[in-house]
Amino acid sequence: MIKLKIFRLSFFKAFGLQPKQLHLHMPYKEREISKMYYTMGEVAILFDVNQSLIRFYEKEFDVLQPKKNKKGNRYFTPEDIENLKLIFHLIREKGYTLNGAKEYLKNNMATSKDNIRVITSLENLKKFLLEVSEQL
Repeated sequence: MIKLKIFRLSFFKAFGLQPKQLHLHMPYKEREISKMYYTMGEVAILFDVNQSLIRFYEKEFDVLQPKKNKKGNRYFTPEDIENLKLIFHLIREKGYTLNGAKEYLKNNMATSKDNIRVITSLENLKKFLLEVSEQL
C-alpha cells in the first residue's frame, strides 16, 4: 500500500500536479519517475477523471494520438499528457467550449504549450516557496 502511495505521489509530481486525496508526506526527496508510456488508468488517476472522458477527448481532439496495442489498450506518451493538460486547462479553467478549445488549439498550439509550461513552473515555485515559509 505504501509503495502505491509513493508511486502515485511521484507520478503526480512528475507532471506538476497535486492529487486531491493524497495525504502522504515523506521526509526524504523522492526521485522523479519518467516513463515513455502511461496506461489509460494512470492518466485517469493523474487527471482525476473517468477513462470515458479521456476516450471522448481522444475522439474530439486531433492532437491526442495515444498508441494502441493489438488488444486496443491505449498508451499515452508524455507529449499526449501535456496535450491533455492543455485541453483540461482550456475547458475547465478558462471555460472554453469543446469547439472553442479545438479552434484555439488549431490556431495557437505552440504558444499554448509555452504558456502551460510557464504556468506549471510558476505553480511549482509557489508551492515550494509556501513550504519554505511554513518551515520558518
